[in-house]
Amino acid sequence: MNKYLKIWLLISRNSFETFAHYRFGALVFFIGKIARFLFFLLFIIFLTAKVKFLSGYNIWQVLLIYMTFNFIDASTQMLFREVYRFKQHIITGNFDLLLVKPVNVLFRLLLGGTDLLDFITLLPFIIILVFIISKLQYFSLLGILTYIILIINSLVIAASFHIFVMALAVITTDVDNAIMIYREVTGMGKFPIEIYKEPIRSFITFIIPVGVMMTIPVKAISGLVSPPLISGCIFVGGLLLFISIKVWKEALKRYTSASS
Repeated sequence: MNKYLKIWLLISRNSFETFAHYRFGALVFFIGKIARFLFFLLFIIFLTAKVKFLSGYNIWQVLLIYMTFNFIDASTQMLFREVYRFKQHIITGNFDLLLVKPVNVLFRLLLGGTDLLDFITLLPFIIILVFIISKLQYFSLLGILTYIILIINSLVIAASFHIFVMALAVITTDVDNAIMIYREVTGMGKFPIEIYKEPIRSFITFIIPVGVMMTIPVKAISGLVSPPLISGCIFVGGLLLFISIKVWKEALKRYTSASS
C-alpha cells in the first residue's frame, strides 16, 4: 500500500508540473468550469424558489443533490483523468511498455494522471456542502456518516465504469464515445431521480445506478433510507467493481499488442 501511495504521489506531482507549462490554457479552462457550475447553481436556485418543492425535495435538498453530483464528478475527474488518454496508449504502443513495468497496469492507467484543476475545486465544493448540510431541517451524526460511506461507494461505482471503458478500449481502441456517454448519463444526477418518468428512472437506477450515486446519499443524510437499502447500495458498488476487474482481465487476454 505504501509503495503504491508513493507512486501515486510521484505521478500526481509530475501531472501537476505538466499543468504549470500550460498555465494560461489551464486558467481559461478553470474559469469555464467555475462559470458553468455557477450558472447551473443559479438555475437550480431560481427553479426551486418558484416551485418551492421539486418532486418532494426542498431547495436545500435539491442543492445538496447538485453539490453531491459536483463533488463526485470533480473527484472522479481528478482521480481518473488518465482514462481519457488511454486511447493514445493503445494506438501508440505505449500500453505494451506499461504491461511489462513492475507496477499494476490497472493502477497506473486508472490513477496515473491526477487533474490539478479538479483538485483545486474540491475544497470550495466541500465548504459549500458543509454549508448546505447545516441548512437542512434534519440531519444526524449517523446520517452524515452514512452519507460519507455512500459517497465513497459512489466513487467505487465511478471507478468501475471507468475500468469498463478501458476494457472496451483494449478491444476496440475507442474511449471517447463510451466515456462521454457515461458522463452524459451521470449528468442526469444533478437533479433528484424522481423527476424522471419511467423507463428512464429505472434505467438510471438499475442499469447505470445514477440514483445510487447521487440521490440516495442525500436521502441517507436525512434518515430517509432503510439499512437494507444502504446495504444494497454498497453491494451494488462492490459487485460492479468485481465484475469490472473481471472484464478488464478478460480484455487483457484478448490484447494482441500494437506490434501484432
